[in-house]
Amino acid sequence: MSKSNDVPQLKGVPEADIRTQKRRISIVWLVPLVAVVIGGWLVYKAISEKGPTITITFKSADGLEAGKTKIKYKDVEAMPDKSILLTLFNGSIRNDENEHLARLLRQKSQILVAFGSCATEGCIPGLANFSSTEQIFDAAYESVSTDNPEHTRPQYSYDMPEGTINIPVFYPQVRTLDQVVDVDYFMPGCPPESHQIAAVIDVVINVLNGEAELPPKGAVIGAGESTVCDECGRKRDVKTITKFVRIHEVEDVDPELCLLEQGILCNGPATRSGCGALCPGVGAACIGCYGPADGALDYGARMMTAIASVIDSDDPDKIDAILDGIPDPAGSFYRFSMPHSLLQAARPAWFNGNS
Repeated sequence: MSKSNDVPQLKGVPEADIRTQKRRISIVWLVPLVAVVIGGWLVYKAISEKGPTITITFKSADGLEAGKTKIKYKDVEAMPDKSILLTLFNGSIRNDENEHLARLLRQKSQILVAFGSCATEGCIPGLANFSSTEQIFDAAYESVSTDNPEHTRPQYSYDMPEGTINIPVFYPQVRTLDQVVDVDYFMPGCPPESHQIAAVIDVVINVLNGEAELPPKGAVIGAGESTVCDECGRKRDVKTITKFVRIHEVEDVDPELCLLEQGILCNGPATRSGCGALCPGVGAACIGCYGPADGALDYGARMMTAIASVIDSDDPDKIDAILDGIPDPAGSFYRFSMPHSLLQAARPAWFNGNS
């Protein structure tokens, strides 16, 4: 036996070609690196664009129990009258608690602003003014989507072993803020644009610094004095409508032509400017969230006048056929403004189910 450690060479067997390859970084590792960079940029963007932090503090917490007591407005009631410089009141008046808050904040505030469409016009909740309280409760508690075999309805006062509990009393009609208290200014929009809110606050700050004067009482602030049509970049040249269609029924919406002239109900002619015509700019019809244009006494009447001026017919039957293309006239013309309109409410809400 050979004691040599040499590996015997076999004849006829090819030798392996060994190559040394340099290590390379896989492109897969670039994905998390890019994600980190993007995440860092988003964090920086969020921080840099963040507005000022507003902290609300109360002098004491007397009578409060952790996890049980709901903080509402006890300390506000204890504040001196007119000790609040500026209040932006958001929301319509639907119940007695809403009214109590409105009156309380009016008493405590130097400047009270009806902030947003709900406070200024009534907004979507105001469409309930077409119905009586009973009809509203039937829809809420007796509809097919509600499991209520005992036909339970809200009770405004109920005696419990611990004492009597109360819930806000539901009013027959939605009302706007100025229908309940004296309002200094109105800021429309659903919601108001952030840059307009900032502009209004800047005005107040400038007034405090003696660098500006407040607008006349009752003025609309944070919005324009014209209409959305005047802000819209779409062309208006057809001027006549032969039929109304819903936007999903149009195969190809012309990106440059006025939506109303394409038969799509657009509320731009009756709506106050200030939003920058954002909706028509992206192919969506204006729905009127900035309220009636300057000088319009009734939003719905202004919109109906605009519609009547572009209908291409003098025949009553044809006119009716064209108008039938508007599936919900009341909701279309008074979507945001029913409580503040000349009508304010339909017969069921006025009489609350009583003839």
